[in-house]
Amino acid sequence: MTATHEKNRSNGRAWTMLLLAGAFEIGYALSVGGSHAFTVPSWSIAAFGFFLLTLYFLSAALKSIDVGIAYAVWAGIGSVGAAILGSILLDQPLTQIQAFWLAVIIAGVVWLKLADSAKLQG
Repeated sequence: MTATHEKNRSNGRAWTMLLLAGAFEIGYALSVGGSHAFTVPSWSIAAFGFFLLTLYFLSAALKSIDVGIAYAVWAGIGSVGAAILGSILLDQPLTQIQAFWLAVIIAGVVWLKLADSAKLQG
């Protein structure tokens, strides 16, 4: 296995860890909302669990992905996911203009990933 192939494989694992961190961040955001300022024990426990998971997977991703890129992607996944799932699960409003700006965030996350891939090729 070549060094380039191994580096691409490692970077792929890091991006998988980052996606998992983003997913757990969504769970964290939703459960914090459900905890009502940590006054509902079941939601508070869930929030603590999601918090630990998101930090673990984010820290694993940071072994290979620059912190500025990883943090932007993680925050983007968390914010878009929480907005969409909050709308679906918690009946929170999501206007067309909000959906547009969430799409802009998604486009930014995709471009960051493409820029990171290009960095490995160069």
